[in-house]
Formats: sequence, structure tokens, C-alpha cells
Amino acid sequence: MFLHAAIQALLVIVLAFSSAAPAGAQDGGASAAAPVQVPLTVGVYVHPPFVVEVDGRFRGMAIELWELLAGQLAVESEYVEFGNIGALVDAAASGDIDVAVTNLTVTRARVERIDFTHPWFDAGQRIMVNEGRGSGFRDVIEGLNASGHLRAYAWIAFVIVVATFLVTLFDRRFDKDFPRRWRDGFAESFYTVMSVATSGKSPARKNLFGWIGRIWQGLWLVCGIAVLAYVTSSITSVMTILSLSNQINSVADLPGRTVGVQPGSVSEDFAREAGFNMLPFDHVEDAVEALLDGRIDAIIGDAPVLEYHAHTNPHQPVTVVGPIFAPDKYAFGLPLNSEFTRALSVELIGAHESGLIEEIRIGYFGNDP
Repeated sequence: MFLHAAIQALLVIVLAFSSAAPAGAQDGGASAAAPVQVPLTVGVYVHPPFVVEVDGRFRGMAIELWELLAGQLAVESEYVEFGNIGALVDAAASGDIDVAVTNLTVTRARVERIDFTHPWFDAGQRIMVNEGRGSGFRDVIEGLNASGHLRAYAWIAFVIVVATFLVTLFDRRFDKDFPRRWRDGFAESFYTVMSVATSGKSPARKNLFGWIGRIWQGLWLVCGIAVLAYVTSSITSVMTILSLSNQINSVADLPGRTVGVQPGSVSEDFAREAGFNMLPFDHVEDAVEALLDGRIDAIIGDAPVLEYHAHTNPHQPVTVVGPIFAPDKYAFGLPLNSEFTRALSVELIGAHESGLIEEIRIGYFGNDP
């Protein structure tokens, strides 16, 4: 009886192990299978020519370089667009994205928050200005008013009207060939007065009072020449002052001006440290519109971005001035301690050594360094 019970117990144990074995084999097979690869979340910020959106797809130098690196590492990409550089850096710092792809400048403050790959582009900051600023008709009128010349012009206009009336009365009385209708006579006198005032020359007129009349006409010509010289010199001086006061050639000319910058960018940090008046714009197109409207005096931004915009928009009266300042380098950003930082840096170094990055750069910027 005891032997029979032992045999039954042994059979139960064997059956239990045999039923567990297939499950264990299935678990082992699942763990040995290759893991499913999840696409990397790639944050981008549209900033031509580094990131450009065309027909719903992202292109540009940074995108082209990133996709080559992603191909080398056999990873897929899922793009997410951000409105400005600051938001993109915040997303990388919080781990909401796996990599930040744009012309992202390496700075000490950012290095404390995110990882950077090996740099792939040397750049810096430059200034964009409105070429036509200060030379418009409205600017000249405002300058003449501020300098008090418009009041003098008003007095000259008053004198011209009075002189026209007096000449009309004079000629109607002493010149029998003068038009009898007031309208025609006044127009004839106005033409005479304006000829003297604007050109210093008097149209052919009868000498009604001999030598005295000639002396009077000569004095009138002198007054006309003086008026013409005054108007010409005052307008010239105002335009010269406007040109000098509105001229921006370098960073030294920016104090007291309002500059456009991008939120969270190096240009914003530079302008804040320098104490400049700032207005934020998420995209360079918005900043250029404000520059042309006169809401800002200049734009501080990444040199290649401003140069590219000016080159591809020749119809806009903007130009990039001054040398590069605050030189910097672009790299891709990742969350701190990302497993991809080293691998991407290795591939970037290889792309530098092989000349691949230089080939891509020439495709967007030409052969100029």
C-alpha cells in the first residue's frame, strides 16, 4: 500500500515537470528572439537651409546629414516639429525626443542639460539690416519737421502766395498785355514767381520802369537763388543725418536699437547680455517682415541662416553686415547619457574625415568657406 502511494506521487511529480517544460521552452524562445526596433523620435526646428519643410516632408542640410547617420546606425526616424530652439532643447532635456536635429549651437548652459554629438558645422552670429531704412520720403519729411525746416518752408510758401498776388496786381495795372481774367493772370504770375524761386531764372518780362525795374528784377533773382539754395541744402543735410544716424555696420552700432532674436537661441542670450532692446520671433521670415515694417532696427541671428535668406530673397531690401561675432559650432542634441551619443559622434567624425559633410555643405552653400 505504501509502495503504491509512492508510485502515484512520483507519477504526479513527473507529469507536473513535463507540463511545465513546454511553457519554459516557449518563454526561452521569446526571450531569445530579436527585440522589436522602435523608431527614434527626432525633434526638428524649421530653419532654412538646415531644416526646410517641403510638401509635408522635412529636408535641408541637417536633415540630410541626420538621415545618412540614421542609415549607418540602422534606425528609423519619426519627426516632431517644434516652434523654436528653446522648445526643442527643453524636449531633449526632458527626454520627450531622442535627438534634436537643426542648426543647434553648442553652449555651456545647454551642455549642462543635454548631450551633444561631435560638432558638424562652424558658424557664428551676424546682423541683418534694412538697406532702405532712413531714405524714404516719410523719413525725410519727419527729419525736416524735427529740424524746424518745415516751418521755414511754410513761411516761404506764404511769401510765394503773397508775391504772386502782388505781381498779379502790378502787372494788371501797368502791363496792357497782361491777361485780364484773374484766373489767367494769377496763373501767369504764379509761374513767374515759381520760376524765380525754383531755378533762379525769370521768364521774359517787359521792363516797365527802366533801370529801376531791372535792379528790382535782379534783387528778386537773388532772393530766388537764396530760397533754392536753402531748400536744397536743408534737404541734403537732413538726408545725410538720417543716413548716418540709421546706419548699422556692426555690433557697436546696436546699443539703443531694437533687435529681433529667436527665443531660446544664442542670439537672444547675446542680446540680453549686451543689454539690447529685444523682440522675439520664432522664424526668420517673421523677423524680416518686422525689419521691413520698421518695428525693429536689425536682426541678430545665425550667420548662415541670415546669409541664406538674403541670397534666396533678392527682392527684399535686406543685407547682412559686419563680421561674424560670437563664433559657435552646431551639433545634434540628445537627452543626457543617451546610448546614441557616442555612436552618432563616431559616425560624424567618420563623415568629416571622408569629406562627406563638406560635400553636403557645398550643396547648400557653394564652394565659399
